Amino acid sequence: MALSITSIFSLVVAYLLGSIPTAVWVGKVFYDTDVREYGSGNAGATNTFRVLGKKAGIPVLLIDCLKGLAAVMLSRFFTDESLGTAALVNYQLALGIAAVIGHIFPVFAGFRGGKGIATLLGVMLAIHHQGALMALVVFVLVFGFTRFVSLGSMCAAVSFPFFIILVFHTTVPSLIIFSIFIAILVLITHQKNIERLIRREESKANISLKNLIKQAGEDD
Repeated sequence: MALSITSIFSLVVAYLLGSIPTAVWVGKVFYDTDVREYGSGNAGATNTFRVLGKKAGIPVLLIDCLKGLAAVMLSRFFTDESLGTAALVNYQLALGIAAVIGHIFPVFAGFRGGKGIATLLGVMLAIHHQGALMALVVFVLVFGFTRFVSLGSMCAAVSFPFFIILVFHTTVPSLIIFSIFIAILVLITHQKNIERLIRREESKANISLKNLIKQAGEDD
């Protein structure tokens, strides 16, 4: 797909969508707290759960995921039916990457964001929902047994390329490269977590499906 004014504009919009600092805004508006000043210092869903709890963490997680999904969906408004499958995937990947960059370096929050895991999940769901859902199952299983969000995230990211290549036999080169890039990026951004896991110093998240259901019942 040739670079045009329209495609550049859509990439800027995708970046701005990713730049919405959900964790920062939720923390400041409802809790008078900047989550970046506590916990891991990241403006993401995991740190929001850690610092502010489930009531703040759940909407932040969902909105951050929707940012990636919405960014990829922009392709529906800026492309035509003549665009081939491979070219469309390339364009969607570019939009998704722009959103993730926006989450990590948000213009609306002094370029101090999060690691982009939830936004990446939204991107993967939009581009290859089957592989993303299977990776999500891996996350749930690993997290359910260990209570380590970081370990679940890394295992899910590493499993994604295996699912789309070996299970779903994806043949689009850019998607394969992107999936491998995701796995490597997540491992790199979680180096400190890996070190803490090795030293057995990583904090376990006090989040479970049972607790979430219980909390929802109490809220009703």
